[in-house]
Parts: sequence; C-alpha cells; structure tokens
Amino acid sequence: MAKRARASAIIRGARRFNSLRFSPIRSEPASNSEASAAGAALEELAGYKVSYDRESPFPVYVLGFLAALLLAGAFATRMWILFALGVAAASFAYYNFPLTETGRARLGANQYGVFIEGFGLVQWRAIDRIDLGVIAVRAMTLHELRIALKQPLGRALIADWRKVPWWRALMRLPWKMTGDNVVAVKLDPFDQEPEAIHRTLQRMWRHYRS
Repeated sequence: MAKRARASAIIRGARRFNSLRFSPIRSEPASNSEASAAGAALEELAGYKVSYDRESPFPVYVLGFLAALLLAGAFATRMWILFALGVAAASFAYYNFPLTETGRARLGANQYGVFIEGFGLVQWRAIDRIDLGVIAVRAMTLHELRIALKQPLGRALIADWRKVPWWRALMRLPWKMTGDNVVAVKLDPFDQEPEAIHRTLQRMWRHYRS
C-alpha cells in the first residue's frame, strides 16, 4: 500500500509539474557549491522547463500559406503538379505544427526526474549519464541531448506518455530512442541555448540521483 501511495503521489506531482509555465530563477552565489545547492533548491520548487523558440513557427506558417495557394491553384487549373506540390507543403506544415505551440513545455525536470514531451517522466536514478552531442551537417551545427538509461525503459519511466491522439501521431516529437538505450532530444529549436539546457539538467541529475 505504501508503494502504491508513493507512486500515486509521484504521478500527481508530475502532472502538477507539467502544468507549470515558468523557468527557474537564476542566481549567482559566491561559490560553485553554493550555486549548485541554490539552483537545485529553486528548481525543486519551481521546476525547469524549455519550450520551442518563438522564431521556429515562421517556416511552418509560410509553408501552410503556400500549401493553401498551391491546392487552390490545383483545383482551379486541374494541374496535378500543383496538387502534388500543395500536398507536400501541407505535409511539411502538418509535421512541424508543434513548433507553433511556443508556450508549451517540451522538455524539463524537477525533483522526480526529466520530462520529455510525448515520451514520459524518466526518474533520476534510472539515468546513467547526460551528454551533449554536436553533429556537423554541411554548414550547420546541430545539438542533441543524449540521456543514457541504465534500466529498461519500462522501469525507467515513472509515467509513460508515448501514446498520443491519432491526429498528432505523425507530428514532430522532440525525442528519438536509439538502439543502445539512449534517449536523444534535438535542442536547437528550443528557446534556450543547448549548452545551458545540458548544464542545468546535468546539475539537477547530480543533485537528485542519490
């Protein structure tokens, strides 16, 4: 009974955590140890959250508008090439629609663990390490948060949120699971610097994992 009550309390806390809409307060105490303790205390109280950047939706709006023009032109002229281009543009806009929901938290953490949208709440004790990966693609540099799990996924998740409504099933998600039990999260679309996100989550993991 005690374990069941504790699990229920954790899930209720996770739901309250997901309803919050603010980021941790930043402070600069005198020493590194004081900074770590103060930051952890504040994040335990408020929770740490990251959303998509407000500039991210612009390409989605442009492609959505272009899709409407192309499909309207296709029906007016009965040109299949316009229809095909319109469907392609509409598919891109649909897939990336979550980028327009800038006020919604996609990644975060509190005393219970790390929250990832469309994935779940990973408890701190199930995490082996948190790394920041840098991927060079032509002229771009992409950043990826890699959370290595030391437990099977079923045991690592306090709450499993991988089931999504059917109409969102093909939309963009911020995470992917690799074959070596690592959860990878793309950080570049978020409203905070990748290094800052990695640093904050790593500090919280070190504080709460014991």
